[in-house]
Amino acid sequence: MKHLKFPSAQTILFIIAALVTLLTWLIPSGKYDTLSYNTKTDKFTRLSLDKEIELPASQATLEDLNIKIPLGKFTNGDIYKPINIPGTYSELEAQPQGFLEFVKSPVKGIIEAADIIFLVLIIGGLIGILNKSGAFDAAIGQLVNLLKGRESLLIVLVTTLVALGGTTFGFAEETIAFFPILIPVFLAAKYDAIVGVACIFLGSAIGTMCSTINPFSTIIASDSAGINWTTGLYGRIFMLLLCLTITILYILNYAKRVKNDPSKSIIYHQKEEIEALFALKNSTNIKFNWRLKLALFVFTSCFILMIIGVSVLDWWFIEMTTVFLVGSILIGFIIKMSETEFIETFVKGASDLLGVALIIGIARGVTVLMTDGLISDTLLFYASDLTTGMSKGIFTSVLTMIYAGLSFFIPSSSGMAVLTLPIMAPLADTVGIGREIVVNTYQYGLGLFYLINPTGLILASLAVAKINFSKWIKFIMPLFIILTLVILIVLALSSYV
Repeated sequence: MKHLKFPSAQTILFIIAALVTLLTWLIPSGKYDTLSYNTKTDKFTRLSLDKEIELPASQATLEDLNIKIPLGKFTNGDIYKPINIPGTYSELEAQPQGFLEFVKSPVKGIIEAADIIFLVLIIGGLIGILNKSGAFDAAIGQLVNLLKGRESLLIVLVTTLVALGGTTFGFAEETIAFFPILIPVFLAAKYDAIVGVACIFLGSAIGTMCSTINPFSTIIASDSAGINWTTGLYGRIFMLLLCLTITILYILNYAKRVKNDPSKSIIYHQKEEIEALFALKNSTNIKFNWRLKLALFVFTSCFILMIIGVSVLDWWFIEMTTVFLVGSILIGFIIKMSETEFIETFVKGASDLLGVALIIGIARGVTVLMTDGLISDTLLFYASDLTTGMSKGIFTSVLTMIYAGLSFFIPSSSGMAVLTLPIMAPLADTVGIGREIVVNTYQYGLGLFYLINPTGLILASLAVAKINFSKWIKFIMPLFIILTLVILIVLALSSYV
């Protein structure tokens, strides 16, 4: 038994893909009709079993379809994806996915996730260039000296800042860039790599779970539920502060034990391996001259520009990737790196994150199997049927768990919102609670399962530090249970207020 080893991230995802392939043979295929707004023709398009029907873009059309959403939510672009039409679910001819579809799924996933994969690879190249210069090592040495005796501030600041990004503009996939940068800082502060992963990943996870003004979660979900996004805002702010405080205290408690006794680390047996992976040169031997300072300024500016672009300028992966590519070239010029050395260093840096990029692609392949197998809408149909006739408190708890389960099959927050909220939100009316509570169950259900969801970002995040998924489960489960109980209790109480 001692020689048994938990599978790698890639193997876990292949096992999940195989199980999903099997599910497409067991779960009936089915689909809801969908409705989308065409900005060019100013009309609705109803897609029903591959038959398209154009409908007038009017409030009367929405009412006829039992969609309780104001017309303006479609015409002003708040709802930009097709939504499911309530009461239109129908079973379809089974679309079981065979062995050929199974083996093709990771390739399809890699193609579909090409945008984020290229972002990860370009960032890897940028980090490789900066590491070669020695600027990063010298900066870490200075930062550690500055925080000596106050290293816990690093945990509080990083987790809080990342959470703010998550709650405001859905800072999630972009965090992949920060793991190879910040983990060495936590190691230099005498913590382990799990502390670094936790601060970044959990900060993002708690922020997005308790989204306040996040357009990809709260706003689009509220729009899909037919309510104003400010409805329930104060409750979500309270949950953000509560869950973030619990999470920071949990990380601080673990980090203190590791700092006092490194053998208490869950990944203590990997200590030398991880330290070698993030090996820091002796920063005292590196002169932090103006070139290195300027290189570090350009590097930092890339991330600031990325955050501004995503949150204000509607940038997405192409623009973000371009920023990091230009940044790496500028740094190459600043530190006087030759063309040959630049290419070799950039390619090596990109290859260091190739495993992370492949994990992202394979995870997307699992979603491809579920979409092609037409089982996601079937699960949604039976899930909505399950909550009929429940009391308020039980309804909120069950719906939160349903959303946690559905998030395995529909990991996209915006995709989940437009597909499920038109179906789930009216259930609040039958139970006698506000629709904002259904929006909250959607957010908290997704957020809770995100902490351990292997088809989400956690496997890619852990892969950066070569941490096994089983170690993460051991670390996160007490916090997962605490957050689950807190959320279910608060939701149940809020349904009676």
